[in-house]
Amino acid sequence: MARFSTRSLSSGPAGRGTRVAGKKVLVLILAGGKGERLGVLTQERAKPALTFGGTYRLIDFALSNCMHSGLPDVWVLEEYQLHTLNDHLTNGRPWDLDRTYGGLEVLPPSPDTLTGALEDAGNADALHANRHLIRSYAPDVVVVLSADHVYTLDYAEVIRHHLKVGAAVTMVTTDLPGGEDASRFGNVQVTKGGRVKRFAYKPEEPLGGPITTEVFVYDAPALLRTLDDLRAATPAGKGLGDFGHALIPAFVKAKTAHAYTLDGYWLDVGLPGAYFRAHQDLLAGRSVRLDTPEWPVLSSSIPRMPARIAQGARVEDSLVSYGCHVQGRVIRSVLSPGVTVEAGAVVEDAVILRDATIRAGAHVRRAIVDEEAVIAARVDGGPDGVAVIGARAHIAAPVKGDTQVEPGRRWRKGSRPRTEDE
Repeated sequence: MARFSTRSLSSGPAGRGTRVAGKKVLVLILAGGKGERLGVLTQERAKPALTFGGTYRLIDFALSNCMHSGLPDVWVLEEYQLHTLNDHLTNGRPWDLDRTYGGLEVLPPSPDTLTGALEDAGNADALHANRHLIRSYAPDVVVVLSADHVYTLDYAEVIRHHLKVGAAVTMVTTDLPGGEDASRFGNVQVTKGGRVKRFAYKPEEPLGGPITTEVFVYDAPALLRTLDDLRAATPAGKGLGDFGHALIPAFVKAKTAHAYTLDGYWLDVGLPGAYFRAHQDLLAGRSVRLDTPEWPVLSSSIPRMPARIAQGARVEDSLVSYGCHVQGRVIRSVLSPGVTVEAGAVVEDAVILRDATIRAGAHVRRAIVDEEAVIAARVDGGPDGVAVIGARAHIAAPVKGDTQVEPGRRWRKGSRPRTEDE
């Protein structure tokens, strides 16, 4: 289990801590969002704990980047379905973050955000709620990351750029990935010198430039001062919202915001379609290479037997994790540990999560099947859709199109998706 911290955190004797270019650095990973846009996939788990690529979790990308960047002082801010993430973090050992001084710390939810006392609370409020702990640590630089994006990046290089240009905030930007909608992200326009001259958060009319990746490097005193100023100017009971609502615009207005370009692969997998597309990219070799010797993505996992491919099985252009038992056909799909595909079953263009079972005669196509689900009928997202089957669901009748089946549900002939009113 990861260790929780409610005390005033420090970096050990004599204020020792991670330094880049002589500056003390603290990393905050925001892992508290409910991930409601992922529907049934995050109904019973925190989004950062969602499996990716068979054997990884989404938070592994941020944690691995921290380790390889030489930034071991990492705090994970949680709020939703804490146990699903803490079971994975295991004191930070897989990422070499289990240390006597510093290392991985897990911060529990703040009372205001946990109880809903603040209307429209967001990730800026999460930072403000922990300002006393940040001040106690006394960093020069604060790196703030989201825990649900697929990418690799050397944060130390971003920090050095941030210090060189003298920014109050440096936001990592990238070109809009193909198939994505710019209105889902922060849009920026920059000067030739790299200063952000215009910022729009999830605009109805996109600016047409690069987008933010939700990787931010802040001058710590400027961050804390700005959070306090925004809180003082916000009516009681109201939240500060997300970064893009007031925090980042304050720095842009002050002309102290700069951009750093990420040239490699990056994708926000916060929608079922994007999560599915990220796996297609992985199979096609367009995504991050997960096992690069110089920069592997690290994870925590329970040992299992090697995968077993039975006589007569057929596996094409797929990733099959340990513990799987394949007797049927698997085509352009990703199987997480413990998946069973019985003889006569077909899995095609699909993502199957841990310990799910595809029964004989079932055909799963363009679908995401969550953990321990049992599929005994046809599941087909159609030519453009993606069907999503919740954990432990039992599918005994066809599921078509963008249908989402709730966790634990028995789907029989005549079943239909539940509405929000039911």
